[in-house]
Amino acid sequence: MKKSFAFVAGIIAVSGLAFTMLSSPVTAQKKGQSRPMTTAQLMSGLVKPQLVAVQGHVADEKAPEGEDGWKALTTSIALLNESSYTMMDDDRCPDKIWADACQVLRKATESGLKSAAKQDAAGVREALAGIGASCKACHAEHKYKKQ
Repeated sequence: MKKSFAFVAGIIAVSGLAFTMLSSPVTAQKKGQSRPMTTAQLMSGLVKPQLVAVQGHVADEKAPEGEDGWKALTTSIALLNESSYTMMDDDRCPDKIWADACQVLRKATESGLKSAAKQDAAGVREALAGIGASCKACHAEHKYKKQ
């Protein structure tokens, strides 16, 4: 009896999910499936502050000051890299545009980490252009597009 109930409950849950997916336009998830952080919280609490930090370290042809500056820059780039995985995890990714933007972010931050390890501010600025491109590609579809 318990197995029958579990089976029926599973069918109802899957049917409800399928109905929701088919009746809704494809947009960014409000949050992952099993963890409570919303996409807006992920962006405002992790991605944006780290992006602003990276920009501040290498803006206007400058380089981070001292070992602590390079360490802080490297941490910010690493957190942006990690966010590219979090944005894909827990069924958060709604489509190929999102997935592709996360791949671009991942590659750009990997390049930025290599440049930061060599204390190459110009290389970090090049990587920053790729990071910005990943943000723009995804936001054009999921944040700014009017439906």
